[in-house]
Amino acid sequence: MATGTNIRTYFEGSWHEGNAPIMRAADHGSWLGSSVFDGARFFDGLTPDLEAHCARTNRSAEALMLTPTVTTDEMVEIALEGLKAYRPEDAVYIRPMYWGIDGDPTAIVPKADSTGFALCLEQIPMAPATASATLTTTRFRRPVIEDAVVNAKAGCLYPNNARMLKEAKSKGFSNALVADAMGNVAETATANIFMVKDGEVFTPIPNGTFLAGITRARHIANLRADGVKVHESVLSFADFHAADEIFMSGNMNKVTPVTALDDTQFQIGPIAKRARTLYWDWAASAS
Repeated sequence: MATGTNIRTYFEGSWHEGNAPIMRAADHGSWLGSSVFDGARFFDGLTPDLEAHCARTNRSAEALMLTPTVTTDEMVEIALEGLKAYRPEDAVYIRPMYWGIDGDPTAIVPKADSTGFALCLEQIPMAPATASATLTTTRFRRPVIEDAVVNAKAGCLYPNNARMLKEAKSKGFSNALVADAMGNVAETATANIFMVKDGEVFTPIPNGTFLAGITRARHIANLRADGVKVHESVLSFADFHAADEIFMSGNMNKVTPVTALDDTQFQIGPIAKRARTLYWDWAASAS
């Protein structure tokens, strides 16, 4: 899936220019969906939380019954080597991934010690600081661990997210605010979610139905260090309609303010702006 430009692919021990083919027709990942990935970012010459994203790739593989073949440190080294081909001012999406190659005698279970690995670098601009999103509700919900591998960043989870986005866009909105199995707010179709009320920040408590993101955790730490109270709570759609501001948190663009939830309108608020400033300051200081 090429959404950007200037793609480089690390596969089978070497770098290839462009969107290199990496899967075969009979690979388990091709026809049974045993693939996991993660996404880190390179921008302003920085790679914030790259190690954490690489480590999560290995955890995701294990959750999908795949055996990781590259250590976290090796994965970081591969990414940094590949990024030498880009300029510091380029914004690059860093995507390590694993997939199953062979299956066990049932064909359904991936063979644990037969795992493919690739790392793709793709130049994708960061969204401008003025970018925002609009949200609506969706009839589709986040699954639970008994129904899907929600403890992994797995490719097989994303068709459900795509249904959410398609429904939201059909209603004239850019994203969907999604419920968990109990009907409480979990996240959006593409990112974790925060709301602000009376100067305090609230975000859904991780309950096993969504990945509590690395960037989400970074925002919580940054805001708390800045003196802002941040609560992980059970939150309803009514809570979000009553919020003073809402913003999304994800690796692709870090902070995206929300300007509408169905017919409720919001301004781009001071906490979202502060979270963005704090993140960029932290990224620069951590380099």
